[in-house]
Amino acid sequence: MVALLFFATTINYIDRQVIGLLKPYIQDDLHWSEMDYGHIVTAFQIAYAFGMLACGKLIDKMGLRWGYVFSVTIWSIGTILHSMVSSVLGFSAVRAILGFGEAGNFPSAVKTIAEWFPKKARAFATGIFNSGSTTGAIVAPIIVVAITLNWGWRSAFVITGALGLIWVIAWLLVYQPPRKHKHVNQAELDYIHSDKDEEEQPHVAWRELFRYKQTYAILFSRFLTDWVWWFFLFWAPDFLAKTQGIDLKATVLPLVVIYLMADLGGISGGFISSRFLMKGYSADFARKTTILIFALLVLPLNAVPHLKSLWLVVFLIGLATSTHQAWASNIYTVVSDVYPKHVVGSMTGIASVGGAIGGALASSFVGLVLDVTGSYTAIFMIASCMYLLAWLTLKLFVPIKQIQF
Repeated sequence: MVALLFFATTINYIDRQVIGLLKPYIQDDLHWSEMDYGHIVTAFQIAYAFGMLACGKLIDKMGLRWGYVFSVTIWSIGTILHSMVSSVLGFSAVRAILGFGEAGNFPSAVKTIAEWFPKKARAFATGIFNSGSTTGAIVAPIIVVAITLNWGWRSAFVITGALGLIWVIAWLLVYQPPRKHKHVNQAELDYIHSDKDEEEQPHVAWRELFRYKQTYAILFSRFLTDWVWWFFLFWAPDFLAKTQGIDLKATVLPLVVIYLMADLGGISGGFISSRFLMKGYSADFARKTTILIFALLVLPLNAVPHLKSLWLVVFLIGLATSTHQAWASNIYTVVSDVYPKHVVGSMTGIASVGGAIGGALASSFVGLVLDVTGSYTAIFMIASCMYLLAWLTLKLFVPIKQIQF
């Protein structure tokens, strides 16, 4: 079951990244301005933010089996529809379909983990399926470039979209709730439900979370930083092509290196924080010091637009993406440190919406800056400072001790 979640998450990231990889091709073909592209990316992120609010309830109402099918089918159809449109409005519409559908992946996957694993085993299982996000970012340049060079950019959307529909068939063939699954025996059921007698926690409405300054600070920190990850996901191929003079095929290895570094960043962020705790430091010191270390490491990003060496540029962008993943691993942990377990999901959802809104606004801003200045300099300068500002926000407004409801 975890393997299916891993592949769904991998496909999720492949599908969202196709347009960024093909931006130079499509832009030349359809004569987009940078602002046009920014609006198209913004449409995805607004729909993704709305989907984060809506999809959890839809999945609960439809049930996990068909709720996950609904999500993957919507985003797969949205991906395929990219091959059939040519206008900015058309691309914005299909990006919105893609964004809304993709928002259902993580709620569905997390719900599957909760259904199939006891609480003590969920973190490991979640880590496995979540690694599909980086795997998708690494694999996407390889397969998208190969398809485009052989059959054209429209075919890349059709084939990657079809991967999701194939996954839907596999999910329907394999998935059943544990009690109905023919390969699950009583001992395994007992293990899955080994913590069912834990005390049920009271429901906490979202509005209750907004009574605390920590909620606003964490939401704002995601608003400040998530857009940097989205920027690299959707603009890095174009930036490398335009500033380093390399073609689509030549961007594959640099992008693979960048996202491999991102993968290592997520691991190292958790490791450093844990080491501080093992040495006897408080959770407040461990989380905030780790975040500060990585915030300082992203400052050299400011120099990237001025560098001529491709691999130095790749290294510094990779360092920034690894910083984001290290930041993400710690901010998720900060949420679980500050909020009781029964509201961690709700708080994570609120923070994710903040990140998606930040990404939506930033995408149009990036397009505007590129159209007006023709340069990435201001964007990299702003991006290089965001993690320090986020750290300062957490430092001032988020004491890392658990809130009691």
